[in-house]
Amino acid sequence: MSRIQSTRFGVAGIAAALIALSAAPAFAQAAAAPAKIDAADTAFLLSATGLVLMMSIPGLALFYCGMVRKKNVLATMAQTFAAVALGSLVWMAVGYSLAFTGDGALIGTLDRIFLKGMTMESIHPAAKTIPESVFMIYQMTFAIITVALVAGSVADRMRFSAFVWFVVGWLILVYAPIAHWVWGGGFLAGAGVIDFAGGLVVHLNCGIAGLVACYVIGVRRGYGSENLAPFNLSLAVIGTGLLWVGWFGFNGGSALAAGSRAGYAVVATHLAACAGVCTWMLIEWWDRGKPSVLGMISGAIAGLGTITPASGFVLPWHGVVIGIAAGGICYWACVKLKQALGYDDSLDVFGVHGVGGATGTILVGVFAVAAIGETKGLLEGNAGQVLTQLYGVGVTLAWAAIGTFVLLKVIGFFLPLRVRDEDERIGLDLTQHGEQLQ
Repeated sequence: MSRIQSTRFGVAGIAAALIALSAAPAFAQAAAAPAKIDAADTAFLLSATGLVLMMSIPGLALFYCGMVRKKNVLATMAQTFAAVALGSLVWMAVGYSLAFTGDGALIGTLDRIFLKGMTMESIHPAAKTIPESVFMIYQMTFAIITVALVAGSVADRMRFSAFVWFVVGWLILVYAPIAHWVWGGGFLAGAGVIDFAGGLVVHLNCGIAGLVACYVIGVRRGYGSENLAPFNLSLAVIGTGLLWVGWFGFNGGSALAAGSRAGYAVVATHLAACAGVCTWMLIEWWDRGKPSVLGMISGAIAGLGTITPASGFVLPWHGVVIGIAAGGICYWACVKLKQALGYDDSLDVFGVHGVGGATGTILVGVFAVAAIGETKGLLEGNAGQVLTQLYGVGVTLAWAAIGTFVLLKVIGFFLPLRVRDEDERIGLDLTQHGEQLQ
């Protein structure tokens, strides 16, 4: 508290000084009061952690395996399980420390390597009412689903051994720095970039990584000439449902407290998903004559991914608008842009997550409401926030692209990134794992 200075000793001045002095101990006590763990907030985030883990296993595993051919179903599920198991250990060992400790502009410290120094009472500054252990594992679930999403771009052709090394390297070299820049007190946060639950850190990051991996590894055998239709879309529909419900923990939990902001985030999330489904369905109906189930579940994921960075900053009707934008823009990216550029993104990770993540990150600069997230957007007179968000998109895009390219080239120097042509023809289930569906 600043001191009261006076050059005249009037009655009013003396009274003001006495009031200030008597209040000083109370202010000092309040400032010194430590953060306190709240049982309700802790229970809320533990529940959210379970929901986000469910998004990977079984949600993403079912979603992905239902969209590949029968001979690659188990291999696709194995990639998700490997990302969860190995990624969790990497996060515990070094990822969390690099992303969420220290106040450096570029990267964190090793203060929490192997969770060293974490105690029953420790609290991370970003989550003032929950134990640090809960914050750490909540963030872990974000890291593992992000690297698992990348696998969808190169499904049907990437060697399992190469993917294992990719999980380790990518979480350390690409994911952890971006998470630190945006959520860990790095330079993007300092520049005013906002990302509530992962438009940059998760969706744009994995989308760009997937696109780069497509170009580095190459197209699937028979791409453009053979029937690459999904094995079982019913599995993908079930996976979509699990992802949709899990997203309530993904976005709602990012409020890091059980309160109104979490409620707003969940409402915006659900409405955006619904709008994404309807928009994609209507466009496909008009463009192709029939609304497909694959299109509807794609629209749902597009709406969910696009609302992610904005969910805790916007009103419910903004979620509808963002969902409509997601359905239209992501449809164009998956159908028109993909065909024009000729890349083989097996499960449209770039078209849905990359394009959706960038779109949502920009739109939060338009719709952000100060009464919800303490940041004004374009509609409230802060046009500069849109430029700030564009800056965040550009930085994330560049680092994800360069880091992924370099990492894949390094891995490829030591072992093949891609299975042999004959192995791809037989299927990855049998050639990579020695088992297959009957």
